[in-house]
Amino acid sequence: MGASGAVGQEFLRVLDEQNFPVDNLLLFGSKRSAGTSYTFRGQSYTVKELTANPNDFKGVDFAFVSAGASVSREYADIITAGGAIMIDNSSAFRMDADVPLVVPEVNGDDALTAPRGIIANPNCTTIQMVVALKPINDLSPISRVHVATYQAASGAGAAAMQELEQQHRSIADGETPEVNKFAWQLAYNLIPHIDVFTDNGYTKEEMKMHLETKKIMHAPELEVSATCVRVPVMRAHSEAIWVETRDAITVEQAREAFAKADGVVLLDNPAEKVYPMPLDAAGLDPVFVGRVRADLANPRGLSFWAVSDQIKKGAALNAVQIALYIMSRWRML
Repeated sequence: MGASGAVGQEFLRVLDEQNFPVDNLLLFGSKRSAGTSYTFRGQSYTVKELTANPNDFKGVDFAFVSAGASVSREYADIITAGGAIMIDNSSAFRMDADVPLVVPEVNGDDALTAPRGIIANPNCTTIQMVVALKPINDLSPISRVHVATYQAASGAGAAAMQELEQQHRSIADGETPEVNKFAWQLAYNLIPHIDVFTDNGYTKEEMKMHLETKKIMHAPELEVSATCVRVPVMRAHSEAIWVETRDAITVEQAREAFAKADGVVLLDNPAEKVYPMPLDAAGLDPVFVGRVRADLANPRGLSFWAVSDQIKKGAALNAVQIALYIMSRWRML
């Protein structure tokens, strides 16, 4: 669902890259995108308009949904009525107690218990952060996290990516750039404002990181504080992360843990200018970690830098990995 969007298109690429077993592929979208055709593994598929017809989901095993929270809420019961597992990329169900919120490298087994047939895909910034937190938390429980994000235009959708490109063209041509998708001009700028502000002064994006991290890591006592910033980068998010652990961890221990962690690639040789950058991470699967160092302000603190593709691991890839994780466990039963 949402086949014509940026994440929907990434789903098709990721399903193919991951060699996902597909007997029958169904594409759904809005009335506007209905009738559009896309090629998957050499075969053409046409987008069908999403309606309330329960027969549309008869025989479906997995429904990858990326059409917005309101659509997810409206169609969830229809999708799951016939036994389909709905893996939802919106914020609609993430904090519901009876809906698992899953990042396979961190809490994959949570996906095996989904009483409503719904599994939530976390926010993109949360996904890449918890993948990087997991190896540190395995060494010693993390008690506190501070994070500053540097979020790409892709987080606001395909139209936002196009707007950033057009703003650069307009400025180069001496014209005034149009601003529609963001609060302010993004080209040559940073915007410390993603989603709406809440009563406590944090944005909803920042509160998602606060709440979702606790749920995914099964750590209600974990303290998380975020500042989320939109930057003029196309599609990979970056995060500066500070953690405090129960016991002190050396930089060497942290680097070794990152190097062995599932889903993480360590790029950490500052002397040779080796560290993760969004330009290099675009289109790739892992969470890249570097700039690992002791926190000078905290004897039990570490600081590091994490970069990952927002559309891929931050959305489509994580959802597909959830389905693959479930299927691998089915085969073990």
